[in-house]
Amino acid sequence: MNTGNSSEAMNTVKLEEKIKTVAYGGIEGSFSYIAADKICTNAEKISCKSFKEAYEKVECGECEAAVLPIENSFAGEVGQVSDLMFTGSLYINGVYELAVSQNLLGVPGSSLSSIKTVLSHQQALDQCAVFLYDNGISTRAFENTAVAAREVAKINDISIGAVASIETAELYGLKVLAENINESAHNITKFALFTKANHYENNDEQFSTFIMMFTVPNGPGTLAKPLTVLGDYGYSMRVIRSRPVKDINWRYYFYTEVEGKISSENGEKMIEEFKKCCSSLKILGTYKPELRL
Repeated sequence: MNTGNSSEAMNTVKLEEKIKTVAYGGIEGSFSYIAADKICTNAEKISCKSFKEAYEKVECGECEAAVLPIENSFAGEVGQVSDLMFTGSLYINGVYELAVSQNLLGVPGSSLSSIKTVLSHQQALDQCAVFLYDNGISTRAFENTAVAAREVAKINDISIGAVASIETAELYGLKVLAENINESAHNITKFALFTKANHYENNDEQFSTFIMMFTVPNGPGTLAKPLTVLGDYGYSMRVIRSRPVKDINWRYYFYTEVEGKISSENGEKMIEEFKKCCSSLKILGTYKPELRL
């Protein structure tokens, strides 16, 4: 297990202000761009074609950090980013909540009734599925909301729209045909700040939640054992979910966010017991929960 201990402890503000280059998925106007701009206000924002490209730019040293979505309150986890966290080498050094308002955009001259097809990221389409179904609008998945909006502007067809942010409409000269079309009125996306080092193995009480991923051997009760260890040491799970391991059929890894300090004597003892129940364990980092952008 690699807990990523760092000899240099920094507070959140200091780290965010020090970052000079931050990668994000998509183009200007995407929700990832908006989150990156709010988190790393002083940094140059580096557009990437995919979440994977943004992640790898940090791994290879081209960028100091990446801001990527990890979960939406309505549509759930962002699977591609979860898999990157499991297989990659980066640490999470902050988790931030961004209120997401999805909007139906069209070219000048279009209207809600003229739109027959919309382009957007699959997560955005999922968040707006009821509105789109009720209005008889078919969908086409794109790699990013802002890229979809740019493509709609390029096609310039009144029957084709995009689901994206208000900021995107302004950037690409599109018309807002319907606002806040996401099914949930409390649509929140969690974004994580990824870096090569784990900066928050410190004694600051505000960093009271940590993220880890683990696998367990096949067999009855093997998942219950590590979860019992958490409870025995006074830790409470905020989140737990499973994903398939890509190169082994019918094997799964588990992602969990846990309340409680890990950089403590109690935390060290818990981890030692936890490891005994697991095939593998990866500590991704610690953060202050419920930071709103």
